[in-house]
Order: sequence, then structure tokens, then C-alpha cells
Amino acid sequence: MVTMVGTESTFGKLVQNLLLLEHDAIAAYESTIERLENAEAKRQIALFKGDHDRHVQELERIATSLGQAVTEGGDIKQLLTTGKVAMASILGDAAILKAMRTNEEDTVTAYERAAKHPEATAEARQIFERAHQDELRHRQWMEEASSRL
Repeated sequence: MVTMVGTESTFGKLVQNLLLLEHDAIAAYESTIERLENAEAKRQIALFKGDHDRHVQELERIATSLGQAVTEGGDIKQLLTTGKVAMASILGDAAILKAMRTNEEDTVTAYERAAKHPEATAEARQIFERAHQDELRHRQWMEEASSRL
């Protein structure tokens, strides 16, 4: 799936869409944790989910500072992110992690773009850059782990 998150014309809309993307990601992580059989992979995915939980908290602070409502859940894309994981579970842990890796592509792209948004504050840029580094780390681990399992 190719995301458009990060191309918004306003900073407020960017933050709202990042929140939706994060909620979608968290749902996919929860689905992955439920389906993985490998205990080490399950533990690592839970740690990565913690990064996404932190991203939500940081984005909620930004949204609140902008006077925007805080998004409580994901959107229709959540069906795609969790659906890929559910379908892949038929083929086992390696396939699940490969599906999750494709989900990570969207978050990597979104945060890379967000860090360059012209209306982003210095604090927001730091948050977006740190999240981008998290997403790169998640993607790399999933790629490597899926080839080992």
C-alpha cells in the first residue's frame, strides 16, 4: 500500500493523518503478536509496538497544542494492515513478518515526509525524525527476521 501521509498542505492535517496511521500500525502489531508462534519474534514485535504507543502519545501532545481533537482509533486502512497479517498467518511467522515489513514502508515514508513539512515546528521535526529512525529499525529487523524464520 502506498501512503499519501506526509503530503498534506496543513500541519494540523498531517498530525491527524499520522495519528490515524499510528493507530492502524498498532492494530497490526496487536494482530501480529496474537498470531506469531516464535517467542523471540513476539517479544521484539511487542517492543516495537511500544515505540508506536510512544509515537501516539507524542502526536497527541502536538495535536492538543494545535487545538485539535485527538484521534482515538485508526481508519479504513486498518483493515488492510491487519488483513495482510491475518492472511499471512496461514503461511507462518516468516510470512507474517514480511506482511508487517510492507506495513512499515508506509510509516517510514510518512515520517520521512513529515520531518520535511514546511509548517512543522523544530520540536515536531525532532519527534518525526526519531519516529522515522524507529520505523527504519523496525523495517530492517522484520526483513532480517523473516529470512531467518
